[in-house]
Amino acid sequence: MKKGINIWSFPSGMSIEESIVLAKDAGFDGIELSLNETGALSLESTEAEVRAIRRFADDTGIALSSLASGLYWDYPPTSERPEIRGKAIDIAKKQLEFAAVLGVDTILIVPGAVGVDFIPNAEVVPYDRAYDNALEGFTKLAKTAEAVNVSIGIENVWNKFLLSPLEMRGFIDTIGSPFVGSYFDVGNVVYSGYPEHWISILNKRIKKVHFKDYRRQAGGLHGFVDLLAGDVDYPVVVAALESIGYDDYVIAEMIPPYTHHTKQIIYNTSAAMDAILGRTVR
Repeated sequence: MKKGINIWSFPSGMSIEESIVLAKDAGFDGIELSLNETGALSLESTEAEVRAIRRFADDTGIALSSLASGLYWDYPPTSERPEIRGKAIDIAKKQLEFAAVLGVDTILIVPGAVGVDFIPNAEVVPYDRAYDNALEGFTKLAKTAEAVNVSIGIENVWNKFLLSPLEMRGFIDTIGSPFVGSYFDVGNVVYSGYPEHWISILNKRIKKVHFKDYRRQAGGLHGFVDLLAGDVDYPVVVAALESIGYDDYVIAEMIPPYTHHTKQIIYNTSAAMDAILGRTVR
């Protein structure tokens, strides 16, 4: 498996270029970038600007593993408002387009939500309506994904939606496209289950993997901790990934950031991943 890190793990205000250089220095094979609403890599970016980012990564000697986006919290594909669902589709199409330009094979999409506790006044959508709305949207997007040869990875998040591996598997299989699968986040399921179960059930549907760790006793968002400091049984998780033949990127998404010496989390995470993956520890 290849070792990557998500750009959300880096100090606030650090540029894409600075993050790429830091990820390379810390020993990562790849970095996952994010599509934002505004800024250096955003809905406003031109194709030339996106190509320049890819060239910089190539020149630095690090791969671009995938393309995430946090925009689906604001524009959920499950929304009962047609204009919001339409915006989500437009964002996803742009994300797929830019992923192709960047040369990455997978994008991360949050599939929407029934409700979100950590977003004030978030829309609450009846579960069956959320399911139908999301299913309609992803079925449409599958055609775009196939056209640009980039897969969509649906992430399991704290959204009160697609709550079990069986349901996630059924949702993906109903769409029925090889270009729509799971972006499996190890840490996000620990509060209610066991990541190794999700891995064996989702199996070849897994497109990419996020590494996080979580301490159940802490609870809530405070439960997210450094890799190897929580309750994820990483030897079992790695064995489960190996058993399904997964050899793609495992990408650290580290929250929350350090209060002081903020770059250190990148180096600590790299060393922890070396231990998890059986590499020589830095």
